Amino acid sequence: MNKLANLWSAKSVAVIGATERVGAMGRLPIEYLLKHGYQGEIFPVNPKGGVILGIAAFTSISEIKKPIDLALIMVPSNSVEAAVNDCANAGVPVVTVMASGFAEADAEGAIAQEKLVAIARKVGMRLVGPNCIGSVGGNAKLTATFSPVFSSDSTTISAGSLALVSQSGALGYGTYSLGLDRDLPIGVVVTTGNEAEVSAMDIATALSEDKDISGILIYTEGLTEISQLREIAAKKPTAILKAGRSEAGAEAAASHTGALATGDRVVDAAIKGTGAVRVNNVEELLDAGAVFTTGTKLFGKRVAIITTSGGSGILGTDALEACGLELAELEPKTIVALDELIPSYGNSTNPVDVTAAVISSPELFEKCMAILVNDKNVDAIIAAFCVLVGDDVERIANALGAAGKVRSLPIVVSRTGAASLAPMAAKKLAQFNIPVYPTPERAARALELLRIVSTPIPKFVRQAIVESTKSPISGASEVELKYLWQSVGIPVPESILITKKAEISSAVKKVGGTAVLKAVIPGLLHKSDAGGVALNISELEAPEVFDRLIAIANGGEASVLVERFVPKGIEVLVGITSSPLGRVLTIGVGGLLTEVINDTALRLLPVSSEDVNAMIEETRLSKLFAGVRGAKAADRSAFVELVLRITDATAGWEDGFELDINPVTVLSDGAWVLDSAYVAANS
Repeated sequence: MNKLANLWSAKSVAVIGATERVGAMGRLPIEYLLKHGYQGEIFPVNPKGGVILGIAAFTSISEIKKPIDLALIMVPSNSVEAAVNDCANAGVPVVTVMASGFAEADAEGAIAQEKLVAIARKVGMRLVGPNCIGSVGGNAKLTATFSPVFSSDSTTISAGSLALVSQSGALGYGTYSLGLDRDLPIGVVVTTGNEAEVSAMDIATALSEDKDISGILIYTEGLTEISQLREIAAKKPTAILKAGRSEAGAEAAASHTGALATGDRVVDAAIKGTGAVRVNNVEELLDAGAVFTTGTKLFGKRVAIITTSGGSGILGTDALEACGLELAELEPKTIVALDELIPSYGNSTNPVDVTAAVISSPELFEKCMAILVNDKNVDAIIAAFCVLVGDDVERIANALGAAGKVRSLPIVVSRTGAASLAPMAAKKLAQFNIPVYPTPERAARALELLRIVSTPIPKFVRQAIVESTKSPISGASEVELKYLWQSVGIPVPESILITKKAEISSAVKKVGGTAVLKAVIPGLLHKSDAGGVALNISELEAPEVFDRLIAIANGGEASVLVERFVPKGIEVLVGITSSPLGRVLTIGVGGLLTEVINDTALRLLPVSSEDVNAMIEETRLSKLFAGVRGAKAADRSAFVELVLRITDATAGWEDGFELDINPVTVLSDGAWVLDSAYVAANS
């Protein structure tokens, strides 16, 4: 068993700094353990000994001659190091340090925190915290925490299958209490505080190995362990609430790609590649948990809506589209069967509106639900109601529960009405693992979250198309970059670099008589912004344009690139940047308005052709490539191969660079790199 599992299943707990003083932090864990029925052994530790809450106390942890699964260190910060040492010497596998005043406080606290980590790692002891509120395990009735949530008589300890891991202690237990209000079966809560030695991902890894856990909910303020998250999500449905969406610093990036690949968008891209799902707030985190508890998977997009309210059906239909789902097209036999039951003023096609007739004919909903669940065109069902009262709840819950036994598919309820009208509705539906949401929009979003975590993320296996090239020199020009692209089979237009005005017209003639002229000036990354690009230039116009382009350098080093004119196609941005999570690929609508339009998709490298195609689908590029207003379809496969060649060719480049290829033009019969900019690391 993973040592960290003791945080929710320990059979013995030592409380170092225990006291009987009312209201003291050192009293609360013992008080809670006794109150909520913990059956394991409790070892209070206090230098004065005595009896604490009816339990004999030990003067030191070394006096305890029994195995200790978990130690809670609740002494002041200046006494923590000695307590951690004592636990290490006593062979305690896991300690939770509750005290604050460490790395979160100042530099001196950070040094003290590192000492704690060194002690723990020397003996292989796991150290949670410091600055941590502790953990809870419902199955064991273990309340290894001082959170005031457990002082309330209304708080019950659930032996549920959901696990909540939170870097923030107060927010974690506040979220837990909201989950209890919704009858969510949250059976494990672990808070991690400063994460000096144990991170939220370490906890989630241990939880992913626990057969009793059906889903994992995570709140974190930092994310670096992407490969670890991928392994967790491969084992359990996982939702993550990552705080800190600030885009500060984006404008400081040297290239268009850097400005678009902001920190939070990179986090989004990273999580998307793990199989976990990112949620936006606490409410959505709990919504995800609710649908995870169904134990079902959603691989398709086809959703049936059955409702007693036409308005709810319409809202649900709109919500499905917004969530990337779709209304199921019911089988003809389903529609015929429903038509025989539903009043003429209802609707037997999807969304199925059984109307308020269920009030006078309560069995109507049951019969319609039994028909709908057997439709092979349906991947999931939303049952949408407005007002539920009295016996309606019992009947509907039984009908939905029966449907779930006939066929294992996700069934969720949208109940738009006051909970006070039927206070036991959520609890009754929860008995059948039917999650309840207050609106059709949240019900649809829950299905979207379930579909994301149900889709397996294959392990990356792709043979490189080309070998990596050497990193370009710092300040590499467009000309040098295009030679590099040519060397790995990436199409670039024929071009000639000119330094003398007398040679410009003949150069234009050599590339076809009409050319694109570009200023080549050291340090000039975005030529168009500086007026450094002239299109469709003839031999006669070339000398005048040459003078204008050279003048941009104000007497400095300059030349002009004469390039064969490539017909107008779909302009695309392709970029690669570095980030703390790994290298990031950006693709999106390119050209002069790249940053204004800001229609891009991101992925962490490496990527497959499937990844690139998925990125295309996330942007307007999908429609543009298909052909707009009679235009020929663009060569999508050529573009995908071009992107893969670029990622392969740059795989060995020194970290920290930024690459901006804008535009790549995609024609009906190929894709061409028209411009490139490169910024080396630390330049």
